[in-house]
Amino acid sequence: MTTPLKPAERQTMADSRLRKHADYQRAYAASRKRQSASMSWFLAPQQPAYAGAALPSVPRIGLTAGKVLGKAHERNRIKRRMREALRRHVSLFPAGCDLILHPRRSVLAIDFKKLEAEIVRILQQARTEAARLPLSPKPTASPAPPL
Repeated sequence: MTTPLKPAERQTMADSRLRKHADYQRAYAASRKRQSASMSWFLAPQQPAYAGAALPSVPRIGLTAGKVLGKAHERNRIKRRMREALRRHVSLFPAGCDLILHPRRSVLAIDFKKLEAEIVRILQQARTEAARLPLSPKPTASPAPPL
């Protein structure tokens, strides 16, 4: 007798999303623009939100879709497609970094498998680059004064 298969656990990106404008601005300031076939992307080491704040505990991903991409329903569809492709590959997110993706309008028309393959390629490149990024300086405790 065979046992029924468990449904695959759905990976979530709830904690892995850039949400605040200031987080996007910090990431843009600390990164440089890179290009792929159907999107631009930015990779930056994570920074605390303010002096004394803790660093985010998980890598974060941001998606942008400006009005130049089309009407609201088209922009929403682009973001849904990209979120789904990203959700399938959460394990590839670059540790200790913020990644921002800027899709082009072509994301609406390309086959989902091609979009997913491109996102995987970007995530792999981002992981490689994240490994080469200098670690953010950690505050060091000052030595005790001599007695």
